[in-house]
Amino acid sequence: MAGPSLRPHVHWAQRHRELYLRVELSDVQNPDISIADNVLRFRAQGHGAKGDNIYEFEIEFLEPVEPKPVCRVTQRQLNITVQKKESNWWERLTKQEKRPLFLAPDFDRWLDESDAEMELKEKEEEKINKMKIESRVPKDPFRHLKKGYLVMYNLVQFLGFSWIFVNMTVRLFILGKDSFYDTFHTIADMMYFCQTLALMEIMNSLIGLVRSPLLPTVVQIFGRNFILFVVLGSLEEMQSKPVVFFIFYLWSIIELFRYPYYMLSCVGIDWKPLTWLRYTAWIPLYPLGGLAEAVCIIQSIPIFSETGKFSLGLPNPLNVTIQFSFLLQMYLIVLFLGMFVNFRHLYKQRKQHLGPKKRKMK
Repeated sequence: MAGPSLRPHVHWAQRHRELYLRVELSDVQNPDISIADNVLRFRAQGHGAKGDNIYEFEIEFLEPVEPKPVCRVTQRQLNITVQKKESNWWERLTKQEKRPLFLAPDFDRWLDESDAEMELKEKEEEKINKMKIESRVPKDPFRHLKKGYLVMYNLVQFLGFSWIFVNMTVRLFILGKDSFYDTFHTIADMMYFCQTLALMEIMNSLIGLVRSPLLPTVVQIFGRNFILFVVLGSLEEMQSKPVVFFIFYLWSIIELFRYPYYMLSCVGIDWKPLTWLRYTAWIPLYPLGGLAEAVCIIQSIPIFSETGKFSLGLPNPLNVTIQFSFLLQMYLIVLFLGMFVNFRHLYKQRKQHLGPKKRKMK
């Protein structure tokens, strides 16, 4: 014959609208908790006063309760919250006057009726104050328009860079290395469009449409546009060099993750794989992109020196010519400083979005 069922120690407390039960069982497995006919039935495997066993108990409540208890299991105990059907104060928990031996007050949460009323009043006042504060804060009448603009902007940029990436990938498979030499002539128009449109990101940051810091945004956009419009756009000799392929290809891969991430963020969607790619793909791609841009600058310096393009001749009595090629050498230093600024910014963002969450100390 089966022996008498084991009962765990149960501690209880109440508020006007809720009942709290704390079951002293650790490592609880398969808890079965239900309320029917105003009786709570509990059965679970766990480690209690009698070791690792199956424990069970029943409580018939003094007054009607809602039949849907909320259970929260921790490593040391199991907590059950039961909603009262009517908001009032009970003189005891059980219908039977004599308290069951396994049941005791939970002094960690125990309040008498007056204290509970004070707590309830404070919560209601806090809720009212919060509603008053929210009502005072003016709602932005253009918030939907702003959100729509940001979604469309990121969508257009994503489609543009997707076209660049797919086009270059298909050409690479069909033409092989030969596709390196005419990348600029086949892709430049779309890249001009995307990088010109990217100037809007600086405006978005300036007027507060997005929370992106201004400096890293300016560094990236002006750095790219300098390479695209000044170095590649003005020198036909540079447009047929293989380095153009690597610059455009790396730029497009980076944006394939960045723009859809921002687009989904605008509508409150956090897709974990995309978030991981957004804050991880830059680790290899940004250094490679910076290296490709540096190679492009180095290759263009002799051409600018020979042609004297963009060089500035000062009038007498100075009679000095400032070679644009010298400015490009200085720009190489600026390029690597800009890379450091962006790396630092992206590392902080990665740590914020993918780093371990800090736990609040109780």
